[in-house]
Amino acid sequence: MIDQPFLDRVESIFRTVQDAQIEALRAFDGALTVTRDLWDRPEGGGGDTRILTEGRVIEKGGMNFSAVQGDVTEALKQQLGTEATRFAATGVSSVLHPHNPHVPIIHMNVRYFALDDGTWWFGGGIDLTPHYILPEEARAFHADLSTICGRHAIADHPAFKAWADRYFFIPHRGESRGVGGIFFDHMGRRGDVDREDALAFCHDLAGSYAAVYRSRAEPFADVPVSQEDLHWQGLRRGRYVEFNLVHDRGTRFGLVSGGRTESILMSLPARAHWTYDHQPSEGSPQAVTLEWLKKGQEGVDWSAQ
Repeated sequence: MIDQPFLDRVESIFRTVQDAQIEALRAFDGALTVTRDLWDRPEGGGGDTRILTEGRVIEKGGMNFSAVQGDVTEALKQQLGTEATRFAATGVSSVLHPHNPHVPIIHMNVRYFALDDGTWWFGGGIDLTPHYILPEEARAFHADLSTICGRHAIADHPAFKAWADRYFFIPHRGESRGVGGIFFDHMGRRGDVDREDALAFCHDLAGSYAAVYRSRAEPFADVPVSQEDLHWQGLRRGRYVEFNLVHDRGTRFGLVSGGRTESILMSLPARAHWTYDHQPSEGSPQAVTLEWLKKGQEGVDWSAQ
């Protein structure tokens, strides 16, 4: 059976995280328009999608809360490797696409999943996708995540960092999506993690989201931008789209589980483009960034740079 009281408490915490992080982003950005879409899922549950637009820093983004339940379809059984018949899932997720190409894209999600055979687990993470990679900024970002993980005995920062490096990789391009971050999944599925500890870690991670982004975005929000910068930003956004539509497991799960398509595709930028066989000029900032991204699926040890 699914433990409904615990599920209800996780949902309440995730709703609170959504509200608090939206307010923190509004305080930082100063000009965001927040459009709210409350939706119901015919199979059970629903969600609260907040679309963020027209900000001083953020061009388009969003923060979704969802709490859904339903039958485990054959497609879900194959994806999850289970014979359970009912599932419940709740989570909060966000992607922010900035106006300025010198400000990075950021993604965060935390989620809880339970099956009626008693199985449960948490998953999630935060990762950063700069249009231009600055090693000192990548180091600072990873240091922030290491600090958060250090507050929780169950959070293995080196393992989560390596998992993110492998996960946020675009095989058909031979490129990392960005500078990684942390990624974890199935935390607790083997019965080796206390669920209160897992919930506390997810709460702390998601609750740190706006502050982590502000540190990386604020210093660059007003850096002058050239047409070349904007063109490069469009190309990097195109890579982001490719990863999310082709490889991202959360996107696939949302679609095969009958999730709300508009909310699932909230992660995509307002604009992106593709140039056939684009090759940046040798030695240019774009070429240097591409060199970092092609370091390989095992990523970069930013602490050693």
